[in-house]
Amino acid sequence: MNDTITDFLATHRIHEVECVIPDMTGIARGKILPKDLFLSAGEMRLPKSVLLNTVNGQQPDNGPYVGETDPDMVCLPDISTARVVPWAAEPVAVVIHDCHEDDGSLVQLAPRSVLRHVVSLYEKQGWKPVVAPEMEFYLVARQQNPHEPLQPPLGRTGKSEAGRQSYSIDAVNDFDPFFMELSQFCSVHRLGVETLIHEAGAGQMEINFSHGDPMDLADRVFLFKRTVRETALRHGIFATFMAKPMEMEPGSAMHIHQSVLDADTGQNIFSHADGSASELFNHYIGGLQKYVPQVMPMLAPYVNSYRRLSRFMSAPINVQWGLDNRTCGIRIPKSNPQNRRVENRVPGVDVNPYLATAATLACGYLGLMEKIKPSDPMDSSAWDLDYELPRHLEDAITRMRGCEAMAEVLWPSFVKAFCAVKELEYATYNRVISSWEREHLLLLV
Repeated sequence: MNDTITDFLATHRIHEVECVIPDMTGIARGKILPKDLFLSAGEMRLPKSVLLNTVNGQQPDNGPYVGETDPDMVCLPDISTARVVPWAAEPVAVVIHDCHEDDGSLVQLAPRSVLRHVVSLYEKQGWKPVVAPEMEFYLVARQQNPHEPLQPPLGRTGKSEAGRQSYSIDAVNDFDPFFMELSQFCSVHRLGVETLIHEAGAGQMEINFSHGDPMDLADRVFLFKRTVRETALRHGIFATFMAKPMEMEPGSAMHIHQSVLDADTGQNIFSHADGSASELFNHYIGGLQKYVPQVMPMLAPYVNSYRRLSRFMSAPINVQWGLDNRTCGIRIPKSNPQNRRVENRVPGVDVNPYLATAATLACGYLGLMEKIKPSDPMDSSAWDLDYELPRHLEDAITRMRGCEAMAEVLWPSFVKAFCAVKELEYATYNRVISSWEREHLLLLV
């Protein structure tokens, strides 16, 4: 272990270290080690199959993906991710780890490995991808019965929001104690949160991050979700990153702004020297249009995710694109030439941030490599057009399994294992009898 992490732990008087990896669902898995053991061991070993957990704790038959003996993988700390855990009662640090095989190669099932691989494809072309996520989430009242609909929480007025309060300052101020502590935690956690706004839904908020390196931003989103949930619990409410938590309210997205720089000059390859849009810019959009529907399990990973992607509900239903057009799945924000970028509005906030970032960059990469021409831009509502995205998880899995070009970019071994996890989740969901079925079918059919 190098001197940097030793100094970090000493400076902050750390007693324990949370050694974590994100699994395919984006849940943190790992071990908590005493500081001295963390330093002396230099690594953490976990069964490779831990990456294959579904969101409800099951695993598909993992033999085809990890081997019949379920061997360990070697998890090595990424020292750049070391942070103080701000809500811990005693000084505790968290360090995100990378997953390696015994020969030192990356474990291809690990989400961080997939993102590293996609970024490396850009690097081989002399390019540097840049991303900036926008995250929406809901604050909701605490409740223990999963069969009851969620409700907005009570604010300082003692009332819950009765209507939608887009961009309302007062509605944000209603939860001042929560946001003040969240801001403090984000600062200690070095998350680089940039902007807070109230979104359209009752109790729905949005946090924006400054643009930067894809891995660093994925790490920050991964840590931010936990930070928000922990802060909410301290204030007697829940925070949820479900894509569609309430029937009559808009869903929550993780819009991803993305651009690509020339690694040598730092110039945006989406713009010519005269400021006009480049062919590479058009090819990137074309790649998103062609391949986003093929990676939807990474952008809409659960059954609930597809409830968000509904017409006239502030969410895209297709992969049309347009200049400053929020009805499109692909929006081009107004900017100067150096900041020309593409906003992918399809991902829900329920995604694994490493996989969603890898997926959208993979789509753009294939567009650049295949020189895909986009459609004409939309200057009217894309909600009036047909659905182009899968309508449910089962269809999305089928499309992803059948896309050989995307499998080559994301690694075939990952695609097979990831689809197996999603299929098991879908099968488990399909066994559930919903309240709608009981209400309308029990005595009427």
